[in-house]
Amino acid sequence: MIIKDIHLVYFSATYTTRKVLRGIAHTIEGNIVEHDVTDALPFGNITIGADSLLIIGAPVYAGRLPRRAAEAFKMLRGSSTPAIAVCVYGNRDYDDALVELQDIIEERGFKTVAAGAFIGRHCIFPTVAGGRPDDADMLKADDFARKSLNLLRQTDDISQLPRLTVKGNRPYKQGGASTFTPVGDVSKCDGCMTCVGKCPMEAIPADAPCTTIADRCIACGRCVVVCPQGARGFGGEAYKGFEAKFTAAFSQRREPETFFAG
Repeated sequence: MIIKDIHLVYFSATYTTRKVLRGIAHTIEGNIVEHDVTDALPFGNITIGADSLLIIGAPVYAGRLPRRAAEAFKMLRGSSTPAIAVCVYGNRDYDDALVELQDIIEERGFKTVAAGAFIGRHCIFPTVAGGRPDDADMLKADDFARKSLNLLRQTDDISQLPRLTVKGNRPYKQGGASTFTPVGDVSKCDGCMTCVGKCPMEAIPADAPCTTIADRCIACGRCVVVCPQGARGFGGEAYKGFEAKFTAAFSQRREPETFFAG
């Protein structure tokens, strides 16, 4: 089949998922239309026709999609539209996130022809998988894109492809809230409000930008990476203790995993 447009749809709090998806899209080539659903939900449903390709991605939080990402992705509408699903995780495991993503888009009229799980720097414990995705990861993303494109070119009717099988379980594992939330350093904060405007969950009050509303926060790390003063971060004695254990357990390098229909 011939692809008219490539629609990138992503939730990418620390811009890592965006990097992977852009790499895949530029390898496939075509007219690229981006839909960044990180900061806010779409104004209405996003409809993508059968002559286009959806490349969709999100990070993995506790083995599941971020709840805001899942909410946004449910606003997509396809018409037997081919799709490539991608999740990016912090070197521990992606558990049920990829199969959850596949289910969401297929329930909305898309046909998943390929899927991949890539590794990015952990958003809470940034020494884990630091610097990833690296050059080797992006080469694997390029190879994944080429194989996906070849599959599409060799398929006249994607409905004839078998349903893609990816790693994961149904029912999905129970999602959970993070134990840790980032806070601001009052000695560094200049009150620019960047973190307030960029928080996907509106968990940072405008009248107290160095605080975080814990029951809203999803520990995505967005406020940490967007703060121009480097004033926000995770910390505390409990955090330091858990960080040491987590780093020891999950620092061994893991590699991307990819799946193809047919």
